[in-house]
Amino acid sequence: MKSLKEPSVAPDARPSQDRAQPAKARIGIDLGGTKTEVICLEPSGHISYQNRFPTPRGHYPDLLEALAKAIQLADPEPDPRLMKPIGIGTPGAVSKKTGLMKNCNTTELNGQNLAADLSRLVSRDVKIANDADCFTLSEALDGRGQDHNCVFGVILGTGVGGGIAINQSLLAGPNAIAGEWGHNALPFDRLRPDTDFPWPRGRSCYCGQIDCIETWLSGDGVTQSYEVLTGERWTAAEIFDKPNRSEATQKTFDQYSQLCALALSTVINLIDPDIIVLGGGLSNTPGLCQAVEGQWAHSVFSDQVATRIACARHGDASGVRGAAWLWSA
Repeated sequence: MKSLKEPSVAPDARPSQDRAQPAKARIGIDLGGTKTEVICLEPSGHISYQNRFPTPRGHYPDLLEALAKAIQLADPEPDPRLMKPIGIGTPGAVSKKTGLMKNCNTTELNGQNLAADLSRLVSRDVKIANDADCFTLSEALDGRGQDHNCVFGVILGTGVGGGIAINQSLLAGPNAIAGEWGHNALPFDRLRPDTDFPWPRGRSCYCGQIDCIETWLSGDGVTQSYEVLTGERWTAAEIFDKPNRSEATQKTFDQYSQLCALALSTVINLIDPDIIVLGGGLSNTPGLCQAVEGQWAHSVFSDQVATRIACARHGDASGVRGAAWLWSA
């Protein structure tokens, strides 16, 4: 892990357009705010190595060192001819203007050139993409969206994000924010007139806006909604994973699925995807896909909705698989 001459660094986070299977595996890293997962992904799509560890917080050099050690564990004696490249998925993005990290909830990454710094440290090529983009790429390549031309991937968890894949390639956009669905405002004015909606609007988002989709559909959004009804503050998992839902729990779920359908209807109106794939912890909520699919037609500008909705084929592994697939798949 000593510093050697600076290797080439991938210029952006878009996956290679060449889909021919290479001879070498690659390393995928899902760099989250609380935990980091590292895998080795073989050309066949088989995961040959997997490791998870708590993400160091507060000090960027410590984070770099932890990543370097994890890479060494994943590939301790690399063959120079088959040096595994590294793909990283993390909440945030690489600025196309500066090459530095931006919009990261792991705040010590903001303003840093993570790709270049890590590449120098481990003498490997590095690509970085938003975690929702990595999730979307994974599901577009060999997941629920593999037989579809246009895939919209959604993360419903601690945060809310999205990504777009066209013909199995990520759409990044000139600002590197294509698919950033979680920071659009919820279109409350499109709720059905007969909707019983007791929740006060005006939730503040860390991005500085009000009533972003993330403030309502994230885990904390569920907690806030339930607290309005009951005065009790439970986690989203505690609320939705109960075997028998109380009246308040059911009402919170109904509100959640209704707002999710409303928010996703704007995606259908805008890009008309073949399939929307849900990931993140809240995507595992029983009955969510069916409830959303049963409600979004009201807000879609069409006489029928052919877009499918499904949960991720690869579950929690989709994000880290997509990070590895940033290199030619």
